[in-house]
Amino acid sequence: MTDLLVLGGSGRTGRHVLTQAVARGHRVRALVRRPDAIQAPYGVELIQGTPSNIDDLRKAAQGSEAVISALNNSRASDNPWAKPVSPPMFMTDATRNTLAVMSELNLRRIVLTSTQNSGDGRAALNPVFKALVKLSNLKASFDDHDGVDEVVRASDTDWTLVRAVLLADGPVVTPVRAAEAGTDKPGTRINRADLAGFLLDTIEQGTWIHKAPLVWNTRG
Repeated sequence: MTDLLVLGGSGRTGRHVLTQAVARGHRVRALVRRPDAIQAPYGVELIQGTPSNIDDLRKAAQGSEAVISALNNSRASDNPWAKPVSPPMFMTDATRNTLAVMSELNLRRIVLTSTQNSGDGRAALNPVFKALVKLSNLKASFDDHDGVDEVVRASDTDWTLVRAVLLADGPVVTPVRAAEAGTDKPGTRINRADLAGFLLDTIEQGTWIHKAPLVWNTRG
């Protein structure tokens, strides 16, 4: 049993994290803007606030042993080209705050959701798609993911950046395949529920520390 702080618990991946974490017997606290707007599983303690506010994080992180961040940028629609509605560099600023609070509390373990082509994974992008990213609304999201990658790697925490391929909604498929970039050919998608399970496995098993594995469903 671990005392977990979950960020992004009201999102589509975060909700699976909350449900599965409680089912696995963890004590769970989630920092959310509107506790009344989400139906959290019984046993989840909802703390009102935002990771953009470091004092909110200080309040939420008290007593925690590990952090799972399922934060993401919000867009005007599910279309990947849609206009972002999150503040510029929202995830980076939130992560910087989180790492500062972790340092204050001597809290070391953090697992964060990321995306396939962030950070040093950008080199694998098709050149045409890379050019489109620079000219589209996707640039804001990629820049933010890169910012998270940079501040996490510069920290002295036991971090893991979980780089998901295309996210999908659906029943738990499993198994999930994980590999460092360039060591295996990834599949095309991963269900959010399976991604949530992998985040928790990584916490529970103490695996992938100081690494950024790609993750995908091997079937389904």
